[in-house]
Amino acid sequence: MEFTFSEEQRLLQDSLRQYAKEKLLPKYAHWDAGHTISREELREAAELGIFGLRVPEKFGGQEVDYVTCGLMTEELSRGDFNYSLYIQLGLIASELLADYAHPEVQAEWLTRHARGDAVIAFGLTEPSAGSDAANITTRAQKMGDDYVISGEKASITFAGYADACIVFARTGEQGAHGLSAFLVPLDSPGVSRQVYKSPGERLTQRGSLFFDGVRVPARNRVGDESRGFQQAMVAFDFNRAIIGLACIGAAQQSLDETIAYTKGRIVFGKPLATFEGVAFQIAEHLSLLEAARLVSYKCLWLKDQGRKHTAEAAMAKWMGPKFSAEAIHACIILHGHYGYSMDAPLEQRWRDVLGLEIGDGTPEIMKGIVAREAFGREYTAYRS
Repeated sequence: MEFTFSEEQRLLQDSLRQYAKEKLLPKYAHWDAGHTISREELREAAELGIFGLRVPEKFGGQEVDYVTCGLMTEELSRGDFNYSLYIQLGLIASELLADYAHPEVQAEWLTRHARGDAVIAFGLTEPSAGSDAANITTRAQKMGDDYVISGEKASITFAGYADACIVFARTGEQGAHGLSAFLVPLDSPGVSRQVYKSPGERLTQRGSLFFDGVRVPARNRVGDESRGFQQAMVAFDFNRAIIGLACIGAAQQSLDETIAYTKGRIVFGKPLATFEGVAFQIAEHLSLLEAARLVSYKCLWLKDQGRKHTAEAAMAKWMGPKFSAEAIHACIILHGHYGYSMDAPLEQRWRDVLGLEIGDGTPEIMKGIVAREAFGREYTAYRS
């Protein structure tokens, strides 16, 4: 067993950590105040490789291994948690389009995506359906050489400014097996948007997308008809580990800042860090984060090896956000009154991380997946 990064990965880790500290962290609060990211800033992010990590080289991407994708996510999240969402959504879009999309769609959208000219959202969740995909009601009706899509998608990351969305709509029987995926340009007639007032991840402009008789060419269907959900689940597995590492990066940075603060803060004539009530809290959270980090990287390593990783992905998705939110909360308390201030990044990180305890599957769903893998599908309490 090997638990170390390669020399190339360590160099990448060092450079990204410095970039996150010097370039991303100073602007972290900027987005929380309601500012929007410019296209120039998106292209700068693309120069880091954020959008093209799993895009085929012929379309301008890099096709790096999954462990490296996780490493980049963890390091960039130390500076700005929002940037991890570009990696997460970019990986899912790249995987689905590269594996299943029509060659013309691949050539246009993967090329634009890799250079930061197109943000691609992922549209599965609806007001009454998320993990329970059997209840998705958005429909796509075949009409000649087109599909006509009608319905609503809810809690969509980048809803406010994405250029396209991979939309899941019903084309067949009731249930998850009757869903198909479509690449829908969001400047199409019949598309409208609503941005939520979210407590965190405000840069991403999470919101709803509405489709009112939106026509897309049949070539924009991603993969076979009525096979969309099965295709998406493949991407969900590894992305859950990416989510875990995004949260861990934000929490680890918070702990590092708290260690430095408590070493310098003098209380009753001694550094705050010398009190076991403080030091033991830090030790506990460091230990829990390391456990979550290891299962996350194990998941991505299994993916790189072409091996099953569903249980590990669900473990990472449950542990990463939970342990991270608890660690950041403790850091807020240990900073005293300064921790309860918007002048420090702690409370913003806490709000941002909380969103990913829900997104891509709640803790209850993750535990259900782990239990299903342990007991067998015949003992699953739900069917989709």
